[in-house]
Amino acid sequence: MSDNFPPPPPEQPQPEYQPPAQPSPWAAPPGPPQKQRTGLIVTLAVGGGLIVAGAVVALVHAGMSSVQDSIALPPRSEAPYSEPYEGDPYEEDPYAEEPTATEPDAKKDVTITACTRDPQIGWQSAKVKVVNGSSTTASYTIMMEFLDEDGVKVAEGGAGVVDLEPGGSAVKKAQGLGEVPPGTTCRISDVWRTPSD
Repeated sequence: MSDNFPPPPPEQPQPEYQPPAQPSPWAAPPGPPQKQRTGLIVTLAVGGGLIVAGAVVALVHAGMSSVQDSIALPPRSEAPYSEPYEGDPYEEDPYAEEPTATEPDAKKDVTITACTRDPQIGWQSAKVKVVNGSSTTASYTIMMEFLDEDGVKVAEGGAGVVDLEPGGSAVKKAQGLGEVPPGTTCRISDVWRTPSD
């Protein structure tokens, strides 16, 4: 043998085969096999779950009843019915500035420069030029009427100018609302001029 190889391992003793132990003839016989209790466990689990679910439903019902009682409408009044109040419920503010009613000189400040009907939607509009003929800065509210060929009003519109200086001018579009027939004309119905502070 060469010195380069280690010696083989020693042999290990092998356990001897032993047959399974036989019960002693003098020992007590084994008891009956244990019964599985799966059915009992399932029954208890289902029963407990039903009891818990019933308790939750009872709590939710009780909670909803208390909420419903708290938001319930008050009982209907037995007072006799009375007619609505016909008077003016608001007092007028004596300091509120009212626009000056249509005045001949305020109406003279507004002229119609164009009156056209939109061919796609059939709505009428008017272009108005406002020239402040008063001696103070003023705001204007212009109301327009749109009349058919028979002179019957078929639509209305309006325009406004804010804080126009004396002698100043502005051009605005007064758009009518609603479709009108071809040949509709424009007319100024009202002009309010309110002095600006």
